[in-house]
This record gives sequence, C-alpha cells and structure tokens, in this order.
Amino acid sequence: MKQDSLYPWLQDNWRHLTAYIAQQRIPQALLIQAGPGLGMLHLAESYAQALLCERPTEEYFACGGCHGCRLFAAGTHPDYLFIEPEESGKAIGIDSIRQLINKLALKPQYPMHRCIVINSADSLNNAAANAFLKCLEEPTERTSIVLLAENPAKLPATIRSRCQLMTIAPPDTVVTLDWLKQYRIDADADLLRMAQGAPLRAKDYAERNLLAVHETYLNDWLKLARGQGNAVQLAERWQKQEAVSLSEVLSWMAQWLVIIVKCAYRADCDIGQHSALQELSKRLDLLQVYRFYDVLLSSIQKLDTQLNKQLMIEYILIEWSRLNKR
Repeated sequence: MKQDSLYPWLQDNWRHLTAYIAQQRIPQALLIQAGPGLGMLHLAESYAQALLCERPTEEYFACGGCHGCRLFAAGTHPDYLFIEPEESGKAIGIDSIRQLINKLALKPQYPMHRCIVINSADSLNNAAANAFLKCLEEPTERTSIVLLAENPAKLPATIRSRCQLMTIAPPDTVVTLDWLKQYRIDADADLLRMAQGAPLRAKDYAERNLLAVHETYLNDWLKLARGQGNAVQLAERWQKQEAVSLSEVLSWMAQWLVIIVKCAYRADCDIGQHSALQELSKRLDLLQVYRFYDVLLSSIQKLDTQLNKQLMIEYILIEWSRLNKR
C-alpha cells in the first residue's frame, strides 16, 4: 500500500501501529474500535500488508511488488486470514473460529509475520467467543490477531483484557471537508452532522443523495410527536423501505434526541434547519427523553439478534408517541 492511499485522518493511528513494527514489539492481539465510516478495516488491511511485505518502505508501507504483496493482492497469501460474518447483521459462529484454531496449529509458511483480521469481532456469538479465547491464551509464534469492533463492550472482558486497544476518532471538520472535495463533494453542516463526522459515511450519504431521505424520516418522526400519523403504519413503511438500513434510521433518531437534549441545556445546540427539535426541547420531560434514549440504544445493540425488527420499530415509535403525550 502506498502512503498516499492511507486516509489522512488515520495517520496518527498508522504511526502508532508502525511503532510496534519498528520496535519489534508487535502485539499478539490488537483491538481496534471505531464508528462506521472511519476506515478501520482499511487501517487493519494496511497493517496486515505491512507485516506480510518482504521489502516495506521506511514508513513501513507495503512495497506492492514483492512476492508477499502479490499474494496479498491476489487474496491467496497463506499467512493472511480474514474472518467476518457470512451475512451483514449476522453473528460469527463457532465453525469459523474452529477453522481458525486449526490453521493456527500450523506454523506460518513465510518468514514474515502471520496476520489474522476479524472484522465485526463484536458479533462473535458466545460459543465462538469462548472458543476464540483459546487463541489468545495459547498464542502461536509470529502471529498477530487484529479485531475490529464498533461496539467492543459486546466482547467478553476476558477477550478485551488480552488485547492492545486502539481507537479511531472522527477527524476535524477541515480534514473531512478537504478529503471530500477530491470527490467533488461540497459537504455542508447537515451532511456532516448526519454522518456523525465520519468521512466515508459522509461520502456514501452524498453519493446516495440521502440528505433528502433523512429529511423525510425526520418529518415523519416529528409528525408523530405532533400526534399526526399512525406509529404502526409508519413502522411498517420504514421496515419495507430499502434506501437505508434500520441501523442507520435508529442512529439518526439517536442524533435527534441528542440535539433535543443539547437544546434543552442550551449547550452547543447545533440544530441547522431543524428548529422543530428545539421546540420539542422546550416541552419534553428530559428524564423521559433519557429513558427513551436508553431504549433506543438497547434496540440498536439488538439489531444483530433474531428479534423481530418490525415489532422493534413499532415499539420504538409507539413509545415516542407516548413520550410526546405525557
């Protein structure tokens, strides 16, 4: 990987990772946490390439031309293993971890390091997590395991405690705006707010023209707050649409609640065009808002379970309607 292909907001994280290589103190297990749209998989793959490269640059970027780099590019490097859920929103099952354990029983085939990247590690089910713990308790030579998680708290403490932790934070607004301009995206405050400051998410939202979709969802939500519309019918319509995932919708709802709370305390009330949220902050009981926010966060964490999504969104919207009637 070339230096100019690394996302600019990942430079500090990259220097942290390459310091491990320079000091020859490569962690046996590394847990990277970041929100969506911040490029943690990109960072992990770049790190894996650096560990597998036979002739890395002075900055420890992969050369791209050695045998190891060619194997990596072709997806056939025997010392690079990648694990993720078979389907989006599904758990990583024990079969995947058993296969990993069998492969780790063998020595690396090349003299460099072996690297395992587990994407969405926070989706390991209980059986898989318990089996994976064996990989950490009985480390194999020249092997580095990188776990990626948006919600590392879902991982057992026994796994987290055995990993070095790295956090990718959202970049400054200027960095995000400059990066988006190379794709001819003139981002505004509403887009960055909706993307929670994540550059890749903002790019995706702009390319999919989701600002208009976001406004439609917000207007539907506000109508329920005014006693207009039917929560069950709205939940059915939201569940059937395909423009955005339910996870994104609930994430937007959480943002609206945060704006309401900030407006209530007159603290950094960044409302943009959403003056209606400021009006809500004047009449809603904040204690009830906090309780509803907890319900919302709990629902987001359950999205990858077998819970009926239709019933979940119905419950959330009905509770939102009741909150506004109190």
